[in-house]
Amino acid sequence: MAHRAYVRVQVDVDEVGRVRPLRIYWEDGRRFEVDRLMDVRRAASTKVGGQGMRYTCRVLGREVYLFEDDGRWFVEARDVPAQSF
Repeated sequence: MAHRAYVRVQVDVDEVGRVRPLRIYWEDGRRFEVDRLMDVRRAASTKVGGQGMRYTCRVLGREVYLFEDDGRWFVEARDVPAQSF
């Protein structure tokens, strides 16, 4: 099972308003660099519900969906202790 894990995200916004996530900060303080932004689109989270802008990112060699929904950022996290990407 999965849940929404709300995270802090450091972003870059260009002169026309495009948002690019740079780093994701996990709730326990760990920091993950976004190695590559692969796709941005409006989409729903099929695992945990909700919708918004979905940023498909490469983090530590894995594809991660990062969602922005009404100014809050979340990832689809597994329900296991000390989970990371």
